[in-house]
Amino acid sequence: MSGQNQRLTVVPTVTMLGVMKARLVGATRGHALLKKKSDALTVQFRQILKNIVSAKESMGEIMKTSSFALTEAKYVAGDNIKHTVLENVREASLKVRSRQENVAGVKLPKFEYTSDGEITKNDLTGLARGGQQVQQCRAAYVKAIEVLVELASLQTSFLTLDEAIKTTNRRVNALENVVKPRLENTINYIKGELDELEREDFFRLKKIQGYKKREIEKQLESAKKFAEEQVAEKISLQKGISMNAAHNLLSAAAEKDEDIIF
Repeated sequence: MSGQNQRLTVVPTVTMLGVMKARLVGATRGHALLKKKSDALTVQFRQILKNIVSAKESMGEIMKTSSFALTEAKYVAGDNIKHTVLENVREASLKVRSRQENVAGVKLPKFEYTSDGEITKNDLTGLARGGQQVQQCRAAYVKAIEVLVELASLQTSFLTLDEAIKTTNRRVNALENVVKPRLENTINYIKGELDELEREDFFRLKKIQGYKKREIEKQLESAKKFAEEQVAEKISLQKGISMNAAHNLLSAAAEKDEDIIF
């Protein structure tokens, strides 16, 4: 698209020039703020990505440990320990709640696990057989839940930030490559039209002044001729000569720069 087409359709006036300049100032400030927002979101995005990689690396080891602890508990306490645990549980001791964290105007979801307190019956589970392995298995899976909740929070924030960064970058690019150049071209167009109007007014004033000067010269010439006619008529009446002779006498006196004595 040519630069001529990348401008707004406006009337080239001084008022519109002020409006376009104000819009350009607003677009420049908005571009700067969005650029800072994009940089802040990018920094947070990279930090979350680093935390996700770290959480996934630790998750593999934790899940392996918890699975091995479950195998040990089943080996020591037997397969019936599953039914015993389910019978002793009335409600979940660990619960997950969500909240929002504001980062540069973007609300990121955060998941946190909460503990409602240990249930007494769980401490006695497997007391007769394999109680220690059951408690170790429970502790291992609690730690696995903590890592899973943290990873879910990080991945959800990661996706939200990714979408926010894309939207912000689109706005930054639109302001930088479309809005600001269009406003600048519009301002240049208005300035050019105003300068052209000023030149036209100046040329018009010069033409009017020249016309008035010529009119004044014509009026002076007419007044001079009228005065000469009056003098020639007066001379012809006083000296009894014709008008042509009186004109000749005036011309001769004008050439010699002499006054005519009546």
